[in-house]
Amino acid sequence: MVKLDRITTGGGDKGQTSLVDGSRVPKQSLRVEAYGGVDELNSLFGVVLLEALPQGVGPELERIQNDLFDLGADFATPSDGAVGERALRITDNHVKRLEAEVDRVTALLEPLTSFVLPGGTRAGALLHLARATARRVERQAWRLVEEEGVEKINPRALTYLNRLSDLCFVWARLANDGGRADRLWQPCDNC
Repeated sequence: MVKLDRITTGGGDKGQTSLVDGSRVPKQSLRVEAYGGVDELNSLFGVVLLEALPQGVGPELERIQNDLFDLGADFATPSDGAVGERALRITDNHVKRLEAEVDRVTALLEPLTSFVLPGGTRAGALLHLARATARRVERQAWRLVEEEGVEKINPRALTYLNRLSDLCFVWARLANDGGRADRLWQPCDNC
């Protein structure tokens, strides 16, 4: 169990922060950007939970918020770090749960006939924003892979982010009356 007796430590006042393995890195490092992006996405999900959501989405979203703490810890722990098997890692089971939810929700939706514009209902719009945020965090994580090497990043963490953005998309459509209130892209034929 985590016990936080003191929030202000001063340890980051000179532009560095500690990773889970105790190593110090600059606050602008790609690793910190990756887990910081996860924290931002988790905060956005907190806002989404304030909305009236379709049945089943709220509890699933709360579970995912807990997963995102694991994901942030995963990114904050280099794969070759000293913490070894004690490290929190995203697993195949995390990914499979997202895939099952994407499949469940997709079966409830109107078929797509066009690209979908972000918007519709307020909950739908916020879920589209969460989708775009998840995609940005995924890009940050891939930049981290490029910088540090694939062996230092849990590949399931990258897959998790990809599936999470897919889930946000189908949830947004579900919040838009099962896709009936989606705003569809209208290509400009004679612009």
